[in-house]
Amino acid sequence: MEEKHIKYLKNLLGNRVLTGSEIEARYASDHTEDFVFYPAIVVKPETTKEVSSIMHYCYKNDLTVTPSGARTGLSGGALANHGGVLLSMERMNKIVQIDEENHQVITEPGVITEELQNAVKAVGLFYPPDPASKGSCFIGGNIAENSGGPKAVKYGVTKDWVLNLEIVLPNGEILWTGANVIKNATGYNLTQLIIGSEGTLAVVTKIVLRLIPHPTHNVLLLVPFRNGVEACEAVGKIFMAGIIPSGLEYMDRDAIIFTAPYVDDAPDLLKSDHDAHLLIELDGFDLDVLMQESEKIMELAEQFDIDEILFAETEAQKESLWRLRRKIGECVKTHSTYKEEDTVVPRYELPQLLKKVKELEKKYGFKSVCYGHAGDGNLHVNIIRDQLSEDTWTYQLPEAIRELFTEVVRLGGTISGEHGIGLVQTPYMDLAFNETGLDLMRAIKHVFDPKNLLNPGKILPEKSGTT
Repeated sequence: MEEKHIKYLKNLLGNRVLTGSEIEARYASDHTEDFVFYPAIVVKPETTKEVSSIMHYCYKNDLTVTPSGARTGLSGGALANHGGVLLSMERMNKIVQIDEENHQVITEPGVITEELQNAVKAVGLFYPPDPASKGSCFIGGNIAENSGGPKAVKYGVTKDWVLNLEIVLPNGEILWTGANVIKNATGYNLTQLIIGSEGTLAVVTKIVLRLIPHPTHNVLLLVPFRNGVEACEAVGKIFMAGIIPSGLEYMDRDAIIFTAPYVDDAPDLLKSDHDAHLLIELDGFDLDVLMQESEKIMELAEQFDIDEILFAETEAQKESLWRLRRKIGECVKTHSTYKEEDTVVPRYELPQLLKKVKELEKKYGFKSVCYGHAGDGNLHVNIIRDQLSEDTWTYQLPEAIRELFTEVVRLGGTISGEHGIGLVQTPYMDLAFNETGLDLMRAIKHVFDPKNLLNPGKILPEKSGTT
């Protein structure tokens, strides 16, 4: 990067600029496979005005900008694969206001999601979206990816809780996308357009979220199945019985094998004939109702080939089971580099999806670890590298993934439920959208970012016939 650009940014931000050897490795990676892309410069603004000045300068000087949060993503969306400026939002980490009367919170994007949840819980309020990385991910990253998590099955994903956003456009202009109200039929819904856009359209600098009263009770069950497909079939039965859990998670045998050693107080879950487990949570304000629903779930589960159901009796036991579930992705990566496919289908098609995964394992000779939000039909398929050859990993695995995604779309699903498209899933976007749909997205991108400087190379594949 030219010295004049570095000088301008240092004059603007002082010591909140990193260059050369000052740039730590953590700014070059997220949690996607083993990718490493170093930016030319890292900048750490603290205000919307500073973000605006940075964006205006970069736009005028044709510098690419990659917005970056906690870098816990799994699709490469925050990687500076074109070099340029990495815009780290880590210093914009304040909860601006908790509005108890209107059940709203205004926050900056660099607030850790769990810290936000704890802050509103302290006044009896609840922000439900809870991605597995909630203890480290930023709420701004959740906006960028439209994150979900276990509680999405009952409460929805990030987009269902956002009322309004303050954004900075690629040219530096500042804009509020909506209003701090539940109902808004005023013009196009720019707020929802920004959510899930993975930092390709604008930089989010403030977020207004709606809240609800925090549930006072919850119960947690762990059901061991001797057949993973039957575990998937049981999911649909629970909903057909009129029960809506606040969490319904699938964990296959290998997911628990890889993870249990890293959870100190994990219960001894596995027996030799266990193929998969369902972790089922119910929450609400009437404990008697929750107990009745849990008894009904037990009756439904007993229609399948299961072992003894574990009922978590203490808060410590509940926390241990959830910790086990949330650490799976991290522990699988400790074992081996992997490709994580964030498949999602209508929940009644989940058994067919799992059967397809097992079929592809045999066809292509890979090993997978499957887990995810079964209540949403959202199955994370982790393809483990282990001893796979470079040729298999580089050339054959993309064929297997394309075959998997083709089946997902055939079943009525799509190629990402909550991790986003980012860098790694871009080659498969043609399965989810035809060229007309992709052209509409390209046109939207061009309106916001005509120079293609903001997080280029993410989400949208090159147009057919172009180079």
